[in-house]
Amino acid sequence: MEESINFLTFYKETFGLKRADAATYSPLVLAYIGDAVYELMIRTKIVNDGNMQVNKLHKKSAGLVKAETQANLIKLLLPHLTEEELAVYKRGRNAKSMTVAKHATMTDYRMATGFEALIGWLFLAERFQRLTELTALGLREIGELT
Repeated sequence: MEESINFLTFYKETFGLKRADAATYSPLVLAYIGDAVYELMIRTKIVNDGNMQVNKLHKKSAGLVKAETQANLIKLLLPHLTEEELAVYKRGRNAKSMTVAKHATMTDYRMATGFEALIGWLFLAERFQRLTELTALGLREIGELT
C-alpha cells in the first residue's frame, strides 16, 4: 500500500517549483490559475459523488464552473471576504481581458473573472484552508454541498 503524501509538496519538489509570491501576478494570471484550481475542485467533488457516465459528469461540473454560477457564488461570498481578499477580487473583476463572454453577460463574466482571480491568489499564496472554506461556503449557499 502506498503511503500517504502531501501531493502539492511532492509535486513542487519533483518539478522544482519555488513558492510563488501571489501579490506579484496580474489579476488575469491569477484568474488563469484560479480557473484551473476551481475546475479541479469541482470535478473532484463531482467524481466523489459517485460513478456515472462522463457526459453526466461533464454536465454537472459545467453547470458549476460557468460564469453565471461563479458570479452567483461571489455575490454570496462578498460579505465573508477580508479586505485583502475583496481587493484581489475587485482587481480581477476590473481587469481588462481580451476575451469576450460566450455564454454569459459581461457583468457575470467580469464577476467570474474576479472570483477566479481570488481562487488563484489563495492557491498561489498557499492559503488552502481559506480557499476550501470559501469554496465550500459558496457551494453550500447554492445548495450544491450539504
